[in-house]
Formats: sequence, C-alpha cells, structure tokens
Amino acid sequence: MKYFIVSGRTIFFYGLIVVVYKWMGKREIGELSIVDFIVSLFIAELVAISIDDYQESFFISFIPIMILVFLQILTSHISFQHKKMRDVLDGKPSVIVNRGRVNFREMKRIRYNLDDLLCQLRGQSIKSLAEIDYAILETNGKLSVFKNEKDHQYPLALILDGTIEEDVLFEIHKTKEWLMRELEEQNLLLENIYYGFYQDNHLFIIDKDK
Repeated sequence: MKYFIVSGRTIFFYGLIVVVYKWMGKREIGELSIVDFIVSLFIAELVAISIDDYQESFFISFIPIMILVFLQILTSHISFQHKKMRDVLDGKPSVIVNRGRVNFREMKRIRYNLDDLLCQLRGQSIKSLAEIDYAILETNGKLSVFKNEKDHQYPLALILDGTIEEDVLFEIHKTKEWLMRELEEQNLLLENIYYGFYQDNHLFIIDKDK
C-alpha cells in the first residue's frame, strides 16, 4: 500500500511543481534570483519530506508550498513596480571592469576575487583582461563581458524606472544637474522615464508613455 501512496504523491507533486513554476514565470536555472532560488530549495525540501513521510497528510507540504508560491509572486509583482524593492531582493549588477580597468574596490565589497574573474573570463574564451572594455557581474552571478571596441561605447544605464543611478553618473564624470538639464531640454519628467542610458556621448531615453 505504501508504494502506491508514495507513487501517487510523486506524480501529484510533479504535476504541482510544473504548474507552480509556470505561475512563477519562466527562467533558466542560471537566471534565478536569490528569492527564486530560496523558494526553489524550500519547495524541493517540502516535496521530499511529503514523499518520504507518506503517513502524514500531504497538506502538511501542500499548504506551505502554496504560501511560498504566493509570497514569491507577490514579491515579484512588487519588485517589478518598485526598483528599490528589486535592489533589496535581487541586488544590483556590479561593474568589475570599467573601461579596461579592474574595479578592485567593488570586487572587495562583493567578495569577488581575481581568480573568480579570470575563471569566468576563460569560460567565455577570453585569454586576457586586456581584451575587455567592460565586465559586469549580474545579479544572477553571471559575468557579462564587452570586448574592446575603439569607436563604440557600452550603454550605461543612468535612469531605471524614474530613479537616477548616481554611481553611473560618477563613472562617466557627469552630475545630477547635467542630467536634469538634459531632461528639461527634451521636455521630460524624471518620474516618467522607464529607461535612460548613456552611449557614445549621447543620452538616450525610453519614456513610459511610448
């Protein structure tokens, strides 16, 4: 009898997890945020407990799974609407190499050492730091690399969801006053800007109304 119970629970939770992850949104394993990863671990553990302890009611695992899914969807919705919440939950990308120079201060802050950097560069068939212009450690742990291009600059995000990225302003040697003047010349309000980036000495804006 216990074999039928275990088999039935396995099939049930398999179907449940497929549905749950469709609700939570499609992401590859390597693209999971910290919150998504934690929820995934919890769900896996709860399912394992329910299958192993087959004499207990499956609701002991089912209810916590539903609570976790609800919380994950809720936090995803809130973080989508509010950038500050995204920064708290997922963190912010870190510029590891800026215009060919390694940002050791940022590496120290996030506890990311030179061996980690070189290892990820080798994984992208890059032999030397001299080959790259920018390297950005994304919030999912992946390293985005942009090779040297003499006549082209990597786009730097200055505005995200109406919020000014002051550290990026500092990197390009611009001020908040300069940015506000640029917006005023284009008759734009900061709170109406979805995305603004600086590339090749020009400011590009994506308005929320467009």
